[in-house]
Amino acid sequence: MAILETVNSGRPIRRIGLPRALLHYRYGALWETFFQELGYETIVSGPTTKAILEAGDRASIDEACLASKVYLGHVAQIADEVDAFFIPSLASVDHRKGFCTKFQSLPDMVDNTFRDQKLDIISLSIDDATDEKRTQTAYLDMATRLGALKSHAKKAYKKAVTAQAAADEARAAHLAETVSLVEKYRKVAAGHVQEEKQVPPLILIVAHPYIAHDRYISGDIEDAIERSGGVIAFADEHDHAKALKRSYGFSETLPWLINRELAGATLELADVIDGIVSVSAFPCGPDSLFTDALMRRVGNVPLLHLTIDAQSGSAGVQTRIESFIDILRFKKEGGYLDA
Repeated sequence: MAILETVNSGRPIRRIGLPRALLHYRYGALWETFFQELGYETIVSGPTTKAILEAGDRASIDEACLASKVYLGHVAQIADEVDAFFIPSLASVDHRKGFCTKFQSLPDMVDNTFRDQKLDIISLSIDDATDEKRTQTAYLDMATRLGALKSHAKKAYKKAVTAQAAADEARAAHLAETVSLVEKYRKVAAGHVQEEKQVPPLILIVAHPYIAHDRYISGDIEDAIERSGGVIAFADEHDHAKALKRSYGFSETLPWLINRELAGATLELADVIDGIVSVSAFPCGPDSLFTDALMRRVGNVPLLHLTIDAQSGSAGVQTRIESFIDILRFKKEGGYLDA
């Protein structure tokens, strides 16, 4: 269930590296707390920069998605500062709650990409991220392989789960507050034509958390929405359990957990948002299917889809966002979209 994937250097492990990319945006609080409670120093790479992306691009094959390239750039950024990296392998025994294959192969991908550096990689294998018992077993097994007492590992895992729950609850509270403020503004403006026109449109960003919350990757999109007068809500901040449950009303067969959660959150919020901006990293396979399904399933909500890659510029994004929000305002004023 848990393995010490590679130990190439033979040196003692005191500092564990956590790349600020991919699922760190989903499980980062869990990972940091767990290793810190076990007595390790955790070193998280800095926010994505142009240099990090370029380093990852050089290390990657051309066909790799943007998110994978960014991940390799983050590994390169702190490779000289850590004794080992924590890189989990996430698969699924449930064909409706899986992950993209890159998450299963990530330890091997990093090990082979940086084989000349002989990186040490600590890993575990989780085959159902929604099964608490299996997940705990994987973490405890990994900790004992690293030399921790099982009792110590259990305490560390309990604190890690609590920390992750607190982080998730804070994100869900932020989403709820954003929606609540916009709804209050709408109620105050109701019946006053001029004030109604001034209510900012609520835009739901539907994207994997490692896209939505990486400012280097999505910052131009967020800035463009705010400059155009929109208010942003993030689909990935919705309560994960509730979103997953609701996702079965979207599709019985959608095979990816995070896409499911994004789908469920979108359905939950469809009645309160004014528009959707979906964002995917080129060439994301799961998103290519999911985005098409999203357009069909929530056709009553205007949707703008943006695909970004290493060469994406900000000028085109700004223009498309401005046009999209103009359309939303035109619709609110009884424009042709309501005909």
